[in-house]
Amino acid sequence: MSQITAARDRGSRPSAPRGGRLWLLWGVAAGLLGFAATILFDVRPWTEADYERGGVLIAAAEDMPNLDPTGNRFGFLLGFAAVACLLVLHGAWRVRTERVQTSVASRVFSAGLVTSAAGLTFGYAWKGTLALYGHGGPEFGSFDDEGLLVFYALTDFGAFIPWFGVLVSLGALAAMAWVERSVSRILGTLLAGLVLLVVAGYIVTGVPGLAGPVGGLGLAFAALWLLVGRRGVAVGDRAQTRSVGAAAPAASDAEPLR
Repeated sequence: MSQITAARDRGSRPSAPRGGRLWLLWGVAAGLLGFAATILFDVRPWTEADYERGGVLIAAAEDMPNLDPTGNRFGFLLGFAAVACLLVLHGAWRVRTERVQTSVASRVFSAGLVTSAAGLTFGYAWKGTLALYGHGGPEFGSFDDEGLLVFYALTDFGAFIPWFGVLVSLGALAAMAWVERSVSRILGTLLAGLVLLVVAGYIVTGVPGLAGPVGGLGLAFAALWLLVGRRGVAVGDRAQTRSVGAAAPAASDAEPLR
């Protein structure tokens, strides 16, 4: 029993077979849909010529007719789909992993997903609102261009900042890899590097939306790794394993009394 306990403490706890990890596809879907909604359908009023001139691009009320309502609508729809996938992933994670662990990092992972889902709901909703009331939208005219500028300002970082919750989740996975050894340490190292890079960007640039471009892709990458990798997420708990190992000598000492 002590040999088995030692092996488990070194990180060889059993993980679910690959066929039992299909729930991780929700993480892949959430990440890819979120990346598309946040980055690919990030609607700006400027033209390519404006970008080529460089400098600080300033949005004004007169730029509102240049916003693409179709892009905002797709961003809103794909974004809401990403939020739904985040919530399903959160529920599946809690059922599949938290029920058999007393891991703080595991609970931080799921909390980060909910945090992002809550914030992204508003971020993507503002994109849908701008598509609804903006030029070319079905309810155009409800607000003038100055009013639309307010909605645009909400979309500027609205779908970027909330990915910070997923960034925290990725950091929790790194902790699970190196502290608890319940996740591949290669994956944990890559995720730790990503998180530290974004944190350094926060400190150096002061830009609050830096998690937006990498949060979705990072989540999709991590979920795919856990899905197809050899280890997946190890089940069980080191504390439980130690208690079982400690109980074994007591049981053996009691046997001669029978």
